[in-house]
Amino acid sequence: MSATGLPFDDIRNLFPQMPEAATVMVEEVRARDAQLTKPAGALGRLEEMVEWLAAWQGKSKPTILRPLVAVFAANHGVVAQGVSAYPPEVTRAMMENFAAGGAAINQICATFDIGLKVFELALDYPTKDITQEPALDEAACAATFAFGMEAIAGGSDLICVGEMGIGNTTIAAAIYTALYGGKAADWVGRGTGVDDAGVARKIDAVERALAINEGHLSDPLEIMRRLGGREIAAIAGAIMAARMERIPVVLDGYVATAAAALLYAIDDTALDHCVAGHVSSEGAHAEVLRRIGKKPLLDLGMRLGEGSGAALAVGLLKAALACHRDMATFEQAHVPVKVD
Repeated sequence: MSATGLPFDDIRNLFPQMPEAATVMVEEVRARDAQLTKPAGALGRLEEMVEWLAAWQGKSKPTILRPLVAVFAANHGVVAQGVSAYPPEVTRAMMENFAAGGAAINQICATFDIGLKVFELALDYPTKDITQEPALDEAACAATFAFGMEAIAGGSDLICVGEMGIGNTTIAAAIYTALYGGKAADWVGRGTGVDDAGVARKIDAVERALAINEGHLSDPLEIMRRLGGREIAAIAGAIMAARMERIPVVLDGYVATAAAALLYAIDDTALDHCVAGHVSSEGAHAEVLRRIGKKPLLDLGMRLGEGSGAALAVGLLKAALACHRDMATFEQAHVPVKVD
C-alpha cells in the first residue's frame, strides 16, 4: 500500500485516519441505564444499540432525528449472460417508482419518518461484462467511491445504505467468492427469482469472471473495480464517509454488505460504526455477516434490497433510544431499588 500516485491511493490513505469509538460515552449511557425502572440487562440488545449509537455519535444522549436511507442504483454488463429474471430496463423503472413513492422502501421510510435519497449512477452506461473484462477502470471506480462519500452530506445522524440494480446479486456473489474462496455455488443465490437454469448461468458467470481476473484479486480495491459495480463502490464510499464523520451506519442485505465486506477486508475495524439491519435470505448472506462479525438485528426472510431491511431496523433503534431516553428512573417512579 505504498504511494504510487494511482487513484486508489486516496482511498487507502483514509483507513489510518478513521476515528475510534467514544467509549466514555458508553459509560455514561450505562450509568443512566442502571437507574431505569427495569432489571439490569432486561432490554437485551436494545441496550447495546443505545451504547453503539452513543459511541459513534460521540455523545451521551444519542439522537435519531435525521435518519437517512441512501439507495445507490446502477446497471451491470453481466446481465447479458442471462443471470437475472428481469431486463436492465427495470432498474430505471424502479427509479421512477421510488420517485413516485410506490416502492416498499417508500412505505417503510414513511412509517418510521426516515429520509430517502436515491442516487442514479450512469444507468445508461452499464459496467463492463465481468465475464469478459474488468467492470471498471481504477479512475472510474475511485471516482464513484468519492461520489458515495459526498452523497451522505447533509447532517444525518444515522445512515442506512441500500441498492438497486438488475444483475447485482451476481456481482455480489463474485465479490464474496473472490474474498472468501470456495466454489461460486457457495455464494450464488436466486436473486430476482431465477430458475435452476438461471442459477447455473449465475454460477458460470462468477466462475468465468474469477478466471479472467486470476492473479489480480488479492487487493480488495482491485476486487471492487474488477468484479463490482458502481453501486458497490458508492456504498463503500458512503460507509467510509460516515465513519470519518462519526455517523452510525445500518447495513442492508446481500448486495450492500458486499461493499462493507471489501472495507473489512482492508481493515477489520472499518465497520465498527456499522450494524447489520437484517440477514437476507439471498445467497450466503448469513455466512458473510458471520465473517465480518455482525449479528443481524432482524431475520425476516427478506431479499428485496432497496435498503428495506436496514430501514426496518431503524424502527428498533428508535424504540431502543426512546426507552433509554424517556423511561422513568427508580427515583422518579418511586420504585424501590433492588435489595442485595
